[in-house]
Amino acid sequence: MFLRSESLGRVLHTPRSRKDNYNKTGTDARDHMLNTIRQQLTEHSPRKLALDMPEAAVLIALTCGDKEPEIIFTRRSSRLKTHSGEVAFPGGKRDPEDNDLSHTALRESHEEIGLPSERVDLIGPVGDVISRFGIKVTSYVGVVDSGVELVANPDELDRIFRVPVSYFLEADTLRTDKLSYRHMTFHVPAWQYGEYQIWGLTAIMLVEFLNVALNAGIPLNVPQINGDRVENGLWSRRA
Repeated sequence: MFLRSESLGRVLHTPRSRKDNYNKTGTDARDHMLNTIRQQLTEHSPRKLALDMPEAAVLIALTCGDKEPEIIFTRRSSRLKTHSGEVAFPGGKRDPEDNDLSHTALRESHEEIGLPSERVDLIGPVGDVISRFGIKVTSYVGVVDSGVELVANPDELDRIFRVPVSYFLEADTLRTDKLSYRHMTFHVPAWQYGEYQIWGLTAIMLVEFLNVALNAGIPLNVPQINGDRVENGLWSRRA
């Protein structure tokens, strides 16, 4: 189980490059990566947390076009009371009318970035995580055409941007942020992509996606809850 916490310091983490497995070019690279992601997620058994708490869902949207796959991110508006200025996946809290959490992810994506649900080829969930605000969040992976027109909802966002998946597989782009939680020290992943800082719960969900779908092998040492105890936990590909 993941808890989101504030970054209190930084240490550089430089693992072995994971991009070597995806060194094809053009449509070959795109097809190879998307086929791998689809197969791995189809075989994956997502973690389900049987906890009575508010639920939310996000969409890890992958583009399919002439270039290599990219991931669609948003940046929250600076006018918001919570999460202002933070990078996130499109998504939000479950409404009572939502049939399931996949519907939540698609509905929120349409409301936030104007992505029609019929334009999303939904592959499936990665797993449940817990935010530091006590919300259970489920991430879903889907593929969209790279040419789909997206429009940021100005009440919630100030930017929509895309990052090539291969960027997150480069050894020298990943850093780890050192944090303390309940007198324990953890190291959580983070990336800086131009002006955008990808960290916190978004980075944790991103790492789990990369580890599950692309065997990235990125260490993920985050707080886990075992009963009433918070423990150190190193999550692996099949955590």
